[in-house]
Amino acid sequence: MATDYDTPRKTDDELSEDSLEELKARRVDKTAAVVDLDEGDAESLELPGADLSNEELSVRVLPRQADEFTCAKCFLVHHQSQLAYERNGQSICHDCA
Repeated sequence: MATDYDTPRKTDDELSEDSLEELKARRVDKTAAVVDLDEGDAESLELPGADLSNEELSVRVLPRQADEFTCAKCFLVHHQSQLAYERNGQSICHDCA
């Protein structure tokens, strides 16, 4: 945002008056945007997409492979190519290094 340095500066009193007016205006704007929902209304809201309430995830979990390591900082399993360094038996990945 460009600043015009030639404009007269406001005093502290003017700044506090402006900020009070701005705060009052913001308070009015916030109350207009608030939606009041009862607990029962939340269940009736429909989200975009398919109904997945009765679906179960089926994911096949593999154990850590011989060429992988678990980062001691982020606890994610990475391939050996992501190994940044190993200190005191703790492996650290490139992202955490």
